[in-house]
Parts: sequence; C-alpha cells; structure tokens
Amino acid sequence: MRKSDVVQTILADRKGLLPLHTTAKAYAPSNIALCKYWGKRDQELNLPVTSSFSVGLGDKGSTAELSVGKGPHDFVCVNGQEIEWISPFGKRLLEFFDLFRPKRDLHFNANIKTNIPIGAGLASSACGYASMLQALNLLFGWELKDNELSILARIGSGSACRSIWQGFVEWHVGVRPDGMDSFGEPVADAWPELCIGLLILSDQEKPVSSRDAMQRTLTTSALYSAWPEKVSRDLSAIKQAINLRDFLLLGKTAESNALTMHATMLSAWPPVCYALPQTITAMQKIWQLRHDGLMIFFTQDAGPNLKLIFLEKDIDVVKEHFPQVDVVRPFSTS
Repeated sequence: MRKSDVVQTILADRKGLLPLHTTAKAYAPSNIALCKYWGKRDQELNLPVTSSFSVGLGDKGSTAELSVGKGPHDFVCVNGQEIEWISPFGKRLLEFFDLFRPKRDLHFNANIKTNIPIGAGLASSACGYASMLQALNLLFGWELKDNELSILARIGSGSACRSIWQGFVEWHVGVRPDGMDSFGEPVADAWPELCIGLLILSDQEKPVSSRDAMQRTLTTSALYSAWPEKVSRDLSAIKQAINLRDFLLLGKTAESNALTMHATMLSAWPPVCYALPQTITAMQKIWQLRHDGLMIFFTQDAGPNLKLIFLEKDIDVVKEHFPQVDVVRPFSTS
C-alpha cells in the first residue's frame, strides 16, 4: 500500500475539497520517547517494529502557518529560511504536500517556526509534520478525528504520530499492513513533578539521518533481534512506573532503553554513533551524581544531545551541575 492510498482511505470524498479558509495555523509539541521507536516494518508507511511511549515537551515544538499560494510552486520557510526543493528535506516536504493537493495547480505557502534545533535528535521532524498536518486539517475543514490525524502525521514522520498531543502518548505498533491500527493514543495519567531537561551539546545537523540509521541498524545489527523483546519489557515497566509514581523505575527503564538502542546502532555496519565526546562526559557526570544520591537519569535519541529526567524538587541542584540545561515541565499548568 502507498501513502496516497492511506490518505484516500481517510479523507475519502474530502480529498478533492478546496481549502475552506485562506490561512490556518497550528502548533504541535516535540516529544521525547521514554521507550524508543527504532526500526520499521514498512518504510513507505512508517510502520514500526514495536510500540513506543513518549512525553510531550509543552511549549517546545513547532508552529505551522499555511495558506494557498499564488505562485507556480510551493513555498516553505523554516525559521525565516526558505527551503530548497532539491534538498532531501525539501523533497520530503514536497512529497508530503502532494498527498493532500486537491488539484495539481494548487500550491501551498508554509511558514514554520520551531524553537528547538533541527535535525539534532530533538524530534524536530515529529513536531514539524504534526503541526503541518493539523494546519492542513484546519485549512481544508476536514474535521478529522485524533487517530486519523495521528495516522496521517505518521506517514510524514513516524514519531509525528505522537506529537498530536501533550503529555504521555503511546504509539501502538499495530498489525495491519495498511497501518490503520498504528497510531498514537494519549495516556490520561499526569505527573506534575516530572521534569525533562534539554541538554543541548550540539545544534548541528546529524551526519546520518534517523531514517537511514534506523534501516541500517535493522538490516545489519547483530543485536537488533533482541530489541523488540527489550521494548516490550520496558513499555510495561514505564506504564507501571507512571501508574505507581515510581520515579526510580521510570528513570532507569528509560535510560536503559536508550542505551540499548544506541548499542544496536554501534553493532550495525557501518556503525552509527551519534555521541560526541561531550555526550559521554555528560553521561559519566550523571552516573556520578546518581552514585552520590541525586535522582537524575537521561535518555538519548538519534543525536548527541541528552534529555535529563528528574523531579521538580531537584531543579536547582540540576541547574547547578548543568547551568545550560533548559528545563521543561510537561504537565505544568502555569
């Protein structure tokens, strides 16, 4: 099945509708996976090998403003910089817009603003595609259900299916070949004291894309066969930790899950290593702080940056040891 088939299935008669509004604007948060998504069973539809579990990052994310363009082609600007269509990112965006274009001569103007580094392992694609999909939904007046939004965001970028919501979100792996049972679902539990610290060690674009690294790991890593079972155990443990407010269980499970994912990458060929020397230094510092009694953990996605996991009561001491950390309170109402 192709992406266009999924779009047609969900939109049906709405696929040919012209825009209902002149402009539309939508925000989507970045999300950090506590139990990772790494590996696809279907590359075309971004269907995962396993389920995954994330937490949204509040006001850290992407805002997309869309309108119908008057020029001969689409125009996309990201943080004030026009995207070149010959670039890999530009080609992906053009393919995404083509899926929803009701007629060939209708073009889009997109102004996307994000307040996190792009391509540095902070889920910039996730919040980017989720915000664009929600803006398209408003622009055309499709009135899609949340699970439909999640599915359509997923075909742009896999983890975008989790950025439709704030808070905890589980991405169900699904079993259907068309992917209609593979979508994000918000988890009702909130954890007001939980903090995520963004430790930006490099804002440079990573040398190997998540998409390429994921496929390389799946096809060449000798350790990958153990990954699905590891995810299954960790997903259960994280849900239990949230239900019981067991921070130790949450932190050590999330950290172990991330380290296992990166171990599978290191055993791929050619090996994939996103860590920089400063990444390893920060890890060792966190382990020493924990040995000394501070309850702090980390997770790492496909990039050199770490996300610290700790409780609100320890904000001051965490900032003392990591002055540059950007603290996010995912469940804060202030």
